[in-house]
Order: sequence, then C-alpha cells, then structure tokens
Amino acid sequence: MLLARLTPIPLPTGEFPLIRQPTTTTLRCEIDASGIAVMTIARPQRRNALDTATMTQMAATIDALAQDSAVRALIVTGEGQDAFCSGGDLDDLSHRLSVEDAAQMTALMGNALLALERLPFPVIAAINGYALGGGSELALACDVRVIDQTARLGFIHLRRGLIPGWGGGQRLLRTVGYARAFELLMRAQPLDADEIAKLGLAMTIMPPGEALDGALALAQRIASLDQAAVIAAKAMLQAGLNQPYEAALARERALFPALWTGETHQAAMRAFVERENGN
Repeated sequence: MLLARLTPIPLPTGEFPLIRQPTTTTLRCEIDASGIAVMTIARPQRRNALDTATMTQMAATIDALAQDSAVRALIVTGEGQDAFCSGGDLDDLSHRLSVEDAAQMTALMGNALLALERLPFPVIAAINGYALGGGSELALACDVRVIDQTARLGFIHLRRGLIPGWGGGQRLLRTVGYARAFELLMRAQPLDADEIAKLGLAMTIMPPGEALDGALALAQRIASLDQAAVIAAKAMLQAGLNQPYEAALARERALFPALWTGETHQAAMRAFVERENGN
C-alpha cells in the first residue's frame, strides 16, 4: 500500500500532540520528509463514515496542521478502496437528534471544514469510491480533488430531509454555479467519475484504487515549487472567492513584490541573464 511508504517526521516534544498521540484510532495523520501530510479516515468497516469522536479528532488535527510551517501540502483520503467518506455515521448520529445536537455537530464540522479550506498550503482530496453527504462536503472543502474511476460524489442530503450543513452548499454553488448546484441538490443522486469531471469538480481521474497515487504525485509537484509562491497563489485565489473584486486585486498586487525579490525568482533571473550572455 502506497501510504505505508510514507515516513512520518518525528515532531518536537510539546508540539502537535494530537498528531503524535491521536485520541482515537479512526483518524491518522502522517507527514513525510518532503512536507507532504496525509490525513486518513480509518473506518473502512463503516465506509469511513464520521462519528462524533472522529469529527472531533479531525477538527483538532486540522488546527494542529495549521501551525506547522513545514507542511507543503495535505492529502485527505479514506482507508481502503470502497469509500473516501460516506458522511456522518448514522449509528452514532441516530442518538443525537435534538436541535442542540444538530447545532453542535454543524458548528464542529462547519468550523473544521472552514479551517481546512483556510489552511495556507494546498489541500488535495484523494477520492476512492463513495463520497456521500458529509463526505461530499469534506471533498469540496479541499482545494482540488483527484478521483479514481469508481468515485461517486453524492449531494444526497435531501433524501433524508436535510440540506448540507457543513458549508458544502455554499462551496458547491461557488464551484458549479447556481443552476447546476440547485439541480444536483434536487436530484440527490451520486455522480459517477465522468460526471464529476464534466462539472469541474475534479481535474484528474485515476484507475481504480489509484486516487492516492495521483494525489501524491500532485503533492510532490507542489512540494517541488517555491513554497512562498505556492502559499501566495492560494491566498490570491481565496481572496477572489471571499473579497470584493477590487480588494482581491489589491491582495494580488500586495503578494507580488515579496516574490519578485525572493531567491527563487532572483535565481531564475540570474540564469536567464547568463544564458543571454552565453555563459
């Protein structure tokens, strides 16, 4: 299994205890020597559905990753080949049916996915099999999605008399537009890999079982780029999503000068001059 080849970086004492010593065995986070982190939902017997304990651990892990300047990219995936995440665990949630329970869960996961979306480095979803309900919301909170041919992305909330509650409705709207988002919610059916790609919800389709391989290849390309430029590129695009047009333009201009004087750009300019001078 490809994930087994990742070697976690020993973390300094006192830092990120929630990654080094997880409080559950249902979520793993490993970081390799190049700064690529892989967060894996490890509940394959439940198609990687999220119970309350795993939701809590995911929120804490995302908060811990946000503090780690060595991380270059994060991959979010599910264990096994049957599912990325099949949403909330109905066995667990069937005991939490009050208004207060609903508010607490949407606050927990809504805040966690907003924090995931706002991580400064790129976040890649590696989607194998089912990503249903809350799993589709988790997928959309990532910057980009790599899927395999068995992937099924499903905004099926209305089947159970619900709407997305973790931010997935707004992210779907921003990704595919109002009419398509409305139709997908009303259809309440899983999309196959070709439909996912046609809607622009994924750019890369891998053979069955190879979504993580594709995500790792993308993460490795990202890790090879100038880290400051990668972070600035994400900040620039996020500004366009979340700020008025003129404010986003100002943010883009403000990010540029530091990169212009950065070592990567300076080295590229020196190499150009040397080529032009025949050196």
